[in-house]
Amino acid sequence: MLSVLLFVSFLALIVLGIPVALGLAVSAIVVVVIAGVDMPWFGLFTVQQSFDAAIGKYPLLALPMFILVGSVFDRSGVAQRMVHFAVAIVGRKPGKLPIVVILVAMVLGGISGSGAALAAAIGGVMVASMSRAGYPRPFTATVIGSATAADILIPPSIGFVIYSILMPNTSLPALFAAGMFPGILAGIALMVPAYWLSRRHGLGANEGHEPKPALWPAFKEASWGLVTPVLILGGMRAGWFTPTEAAVVAAVYVLFIGMVVHRTIRLRDLVPIFADAMRISALIMAILGMAAIFSYCVNTMGLTDPVIQWVASLDIGSTMALIVVLLIIAAISVFLDGTSVLMIFVPMLVPIIHQFGWDPILFGVLAMMVMAIGQFTPPMAMNLLVACKVAKTSIEATLPWVPWFIVSFAAATVVVGIWPEIALWLPRVLGYL
Repeated sequence: MLSVLLFVSFLALIVLGIPVALGLAVSAIVVVVIAGVDMPWFGLFTVQQSFDAAIGKYPLLALPMFILVGSVFDRSGVAQRMVHFAVAIVGRKPGKLPIVVILVAMVLGGISGSGAALAAAIGGVMVASMSRAGYPRPFTATVIGSATAADILIPPSIGFVIYSILMPNTSLPALFAAGMFPGILAGIALMVPAYWLSRRHGLGANEGHEPKPALWPAFKEASWGLVTPVLILGGMRAGWFTPTEAAVVAAVYVLFIGMVVHRTIRLRDLVPIFADAMRISALIMAILGMAAIFSYCVNTMGLTDPVIQWVASLDIGSTMALIVVLLIIAAISVFLDGTSVLMIFVPMLVPIIHQFGWDPILFGVLAMMVMAIGQFTPPMAMNLLVACKVAKTSIEATLPWVPWFIVSFAAATVVVGIWPEIALWLPRVLGYL
């Protein structure tokens, strides 16, 4: 009865428009109080303990630093320089600007760590130029929303930071390395419908009228930003710093780029930059803490046991069980943000992963890929919503375009599932496995 109340109350609060974090906490606290009716205050102590334990983990120190990196890049003009460099490589022909968007999202996704913030940054740079080139705004929003969803795979990924905390004996550097090639594959998969749809519908007819930037000057302008992912991953591989320390190094480096190299950030700009990073970090931390309270209720009431028994009773084998679990994660990700999905369901899935002997690194990559699909699948689609807001269009107008990108991203996920070495080869070569 209490388990039904837990999930029904949470869903009811979400339908009423209550923020996800608050809905998780309220539904869980109500159940805790009812379950401990004889001494409810004792149960409420566990609420505080669960919240503190969730946000008091050392690896989470990296989270606000990576978010700060994204905030600095958003204001430093690096995105514009990346676009010029990508255009210099790809060229100026119909169908090329969507490829530029995806390329820039792949590079900046390894810096920003926040898909929604990345969608806003790229949208601010690309929407006007794509409109001038002849691309309809709904198509532009779809390309931006789908491209920035893949940032959850490309290191540094906030999703992998959270997953490494929730999944026992899982190395964060190994997850970062494992996400690299699947992230690139997902980007390439998105380029296929972006280019094909552009050519098929005659989009971007005016694109060739603008001059192509010179390659070498564009590279020099973008080189400082391009070094950032190399600094983060290379420094961790060389043993210069831990993932948490890498986040601090990256934050200092991007501030140096903005304030000294490009001089687009002044001292007075630091206050809104830090305030923006703090707001986003506080929101994510709140979701983490409140989702931990929800997970505490799930685990205390033994709700994971029926799930394990149900999956085991299907008698469908390890591969089909993996497909079922991933489909469930994909469906849930349509309605919840990635952080909430991880905090609620990864603790529930740990016994299932162990029972079937799935590689936790590979499972983490596949889970991130299906979660990424959910982030640009209507009706919730956080990344797509941000892209639509920047492009000044409605999410309904993107519906003719979105399915093509969902299918392509799903195909990339299937490829990684069939050939797991795409994800596992790099961490093995780097000595993380």
